[in-house]
Amino acid sequence: MIIARDVYKSFGTASVLNGVSLDVDDGELIAILGASGSGKSTLLSVLSGLERADGGEVVCDGQTLSGMTDKQLTEFRRRTVGFVFQQYYLLEHLSVDANVRLGADLIGNKAYRDEIVAVGLADKLKAKPSELSGGEQQRVCIARALAKRPRVLFLDEPTGALDEATGRSVLDRILKLKRERGFTAVMVTHNRNVAETADRILTVNSGIITDDIKNASPKTAYEIGW
Repeated sequence: MIIARDVYKSFGTASVLNGVSLDVDDGELIAILGASGSGKSTLLSVLSGLERADGGEVVCDGQTLSGMTDKQLTEFRRRTVGFVFQQYYLLEHLSVDANVRLGADLIGNKAYRDEIVAVGLADKLKAKPSELSGGEQQRVCIARALAKRPRVLFLDEPTGALDEATGRSVLDRILKLKRERGFTAVMVTHNRNVAETADRILTVNSGIITDDIKNASPKTAYEIGW
């Protein structure tokens, strides 16, 4: 599903990724751990096509991102991947229904309300983001991402801004939908407990992968510590 080979990325004079190589299998959930500034979020951005690698090769869903034009990268992100961030990035003047439809319209998905039902917000269709709790806003983000029917879901600290009860609920929803639909997922988190829900746990330090551990028994959102 995802292949990265000898990937480098710098911002100005700061080298952030220093020869990263990894493989992510179809249907796998990968958690990426690392201290602030370790390069984990940059790695997520490069794997998803949000950022270009300065060197090396990235292949996602059979498509080689290296060498794509800006237009091709935009189309790749539109058709292949979904994003869930710690910040919700919802449009405040739009309802839940309209925010989710933004993702669906990218691929002409007219059944997008199924995603709103799937995240448990069927009774909030007309609500604006300001009328929702933090957990509900994050679930709108999940629905918006899944309305694109992505092959790969990228998650950057999806529970980082949530309290424990809300965070567990949101994480449980993500894991349930992944089991049902079989998409591949790559999740950056600072929380080692959250990482225990993944099939594999990577640790990034100073722009390289220092650990790549197969998790023989992934836990549920309600089995982990917090």
